[in-house]
Amino acid sequence: MNWRGWGIIAAACALTLVGMPAEAAPPDELAQRLERVPGLTVVAERPTEPGFRLFDLTFAQPADHRHPEAGTFQQRLTLLHRDTSRPTVLHTTGYGLPTSTYRTEPTQLVDGNQIALEHRFFTPSRPEPADWNDLDIWQAATDEHEVISALRGIFDRQWITTGASKGGMTAVYHRHFYPDDVDGTVAYVAPNDVDNAHDAYDGFLSSVGTDPACREALTAVQREALIRRPEMIAKFQAFADEQRMTFDRIIGDIDRGLELVVLDAPWSFWQYRGQQDCGQVPAPTASTDEIYRFLDETVEFAFYTDQGVEPYAPYYYQAGTQLGWPDVSDEPLADLLHHRELSQPRNLVPREIPMEFEPGVMGEVDDWVRSRGSELMFVNGQNDPWSAEPFEPSPLDSHSYLVPGANHGADIAGLPADRRAEAEATVRRWAGVEAPELRSTSLDQRRVERHPL
Repeated sequence: MNWRGWGIIAAACALTLVGMPAEAAPPDELAQRLERVPGLTVVAERPTEPGFRLFDLTFAQPADHRHPEAGTFQQRLTLLHRDTSRPTVLHTTGYGLPTSTYRTEPTQLVDGNQIALEHRFFTPSRPEPADWNDLDIWQAATDEHEVISALRGIFDRQWITTGASKGGMTAVYHRHFYPDDVDGTVAYVAPNDVDNAHDAYDGFLSSVGTDPACREALTAVQREALIRRPEMIAKFQAFADEQRMTFDRIIGDIDRGLELVVLDAPWSFWQYRGQQDCGQVPAPTASTDEIYRFLDETVEFAFYTDQGVEPYAPYYYQAGTQLGWPDVSDEPLADLLHHRELSQPRNLVPREIPMEFEPGVMGEVDDWVRSRGSELMFVNGQNDPWSAEPFEPSPLDSHSYLVPGANHGADIAGLPADRRAEAEATVRRWAGVEAPELRSTSLDQRRVERHPL
């Protein structure tokens, strides 16, 4: 399966909204207030759209919140400032900071300020030296809690948290440990692997889409790629040499890298593409160039190199210690494989980093969401493999939506009109705002980033 889907996509709605007239502080007043926040450093202010101010910031966090005397690290964040009279949305991808600035769908819906927070251990937001025992869901949730607490003196209206995929999971974990920090949470395409030993993903992949022939074609092209292993490896090696990419430090060797790409193909296809692209799946009689190109467009060969995987080691570490991971059967390819169980996270984390799985952690979160969690919204895609194991919310002003035909980029805007209106009204109610009028701004264009989840 495509680990970069656990990561998640950082998706923003293409809908654009106008807010109330901004009454911005004098040019230096906001910066001065930010500089007075203990632990917060204003790194720079960058140009952005009219009506907004964009700040690069860092915040001093304990490497271990249980032992703050043991040292700190600087956690990166950005502030997209609208007006202190507006609500504030805290957004995380669950990975590093997004590569471009965009307003998430909840930020647009409430026309608010937005803080984007980098997850701990994604460089450069990593303690030095790094004790990987300090990378767990409570430590990350406490990072969010500390940032919200520090900035509430400036942004004292309602707060919403949000994220997609691993970012959505991260937002839910924060609410589990600090349920009263914010007024609502919108989690997009966030998987909920309650019992890591029992997965629903094989059943989902055997029935997803409207055309069984599409699923059969995906298996056929996987098999053909492995039958043509020498040709595929030659092309992969030429690419790796050109890009100065390696396989020996984490992946193991190029043969394992190729099998990871091939194994990922159906998962990635449904995660990022979908039924509309079934006609683009090459036939077994296609040229090696065509098959290689399809796999590269769907999975990306560059990802399964040492250089592609290494930035995501913190995610794989979390998957292998607390979050769990999808166990997808490789039996349809078993007679052609040289390696088995390659997609387990232990194979994607440097060997010098110790890992031990903690069963039951996700079960505790799931129990809280089902029975006591409130003001939670889950938005999933009908054709997204990660939505096969969703969170089930409690009746305490919590909601779940399944976007018809959507993949890992599912959002509220894709819902049928009545359900969309209901969901948008709920988010605005949590934020204490009315629906603003529409406008156009390039800041609000949809942004999609690939991650392992």
